[in-house]
Amino acid sequence: MARWIKKGLIFEPPDTLSWMKTHAALPVAVTTPAGHRIYFSGRDEQGRAQIGTFEFNINTPGTVVCISESPVISPGTLGTFDDSGVTNSWLVSHKGRLFLYYTGWTLGVTVPFYYFIGLAVSDDNGKTFQKVSNAPILDRNRIDPYLTASPCVIIDKGLWRMWYVSGTGWETEGISLKHYYHIKYAESSDGIHWKRAGFVCIDYQSKEEYAISRPCIIQQGSAYRMWYAFRGAAYRIGYAESSDGIAWERKDQEAGIDVSSTGWDSEMIEYPFVFVHQDTTYMLYNGNDYGRTGIGLAVLAHE
Repeated sequence: MARWIKKGLIFEPPDTLSWMKTHAALPVAVTTPAGHRIYFSGRDEQGRAQIGTFEFNINTPGTVVCISESPVISPGTLGTFDDSGVTNSWLVSHKGRLFLYYTGWTLGVTVPFYYFIGLAVSDDNGKTFQKVSNAPILDRNRIDPYLTASPCVIIDKGLWRMWYVSGTGWETEGISLKHYYHIKYAESSDGIHWKRAGFVCIDYQSKEEYAISRPCIIQQGSAYRMWYAFRGAAYRIGYAESSDGIAWERKDQEAGIDVSSTGWDSEMIEYPFVFVHQDTTYMLYNGNDYGRTGIGLAVLAHE
């Protein structure tokens, strides 16, 4: 059984930058010559999410080297699918280019929001990105009639494989609306145009559960391992295994990480990003209030 050793909070939003007044959510790590660059989502004074970076040395994780003065991806122009915010999701390196998959937010009328998957590409090692389109690469259709979000993308023997969040509906709860979403699967030959057949990878396992989000997949030989966030009353980190990447067995009891008794991640724990560096497996994650308290680091100690 996995056991994660928490190394503590490594980044708190500094509130001194116009693009980031609160939150540091949905981290993704990329190895650089100086250490690691973390892409994440902050929120401005209007509450709009934007994507920026900070850099740190994983051997001294509490020391941040630098923070981007401006976002690498900002909300789109008025009327586009991401005009109300962009949240970070996944990075793929392919033929000298970086593909950054993100979630674009649109405010709704009958429901509070809609979100859909977008893509931006970098040709300068992740310093700047250009959106491939003003439209999402994974919009609503008959397979996903409500929303799409938070993809994890892996190139597997030339096939681009995506695990993503798909909405299944909204329900009225008192005077508010409650969203439901789980994790589905799609495939592509180029990372831009995707085919989906409606395969559900991680589904609800109780009536209380209503949000399963931010899948993170690592392929180890012929096996696939997934970490994700799920919630009923509050977010927790879950875990699942698969032999083909499509049919998954939930093993949440083997996630090996939970909330702390006190502090920044004592109420909820979510949005895991798992990566391997020099034969050590690390996890970046968020705690209380969906990233308002910052980003933490954990190290896998035992399997």
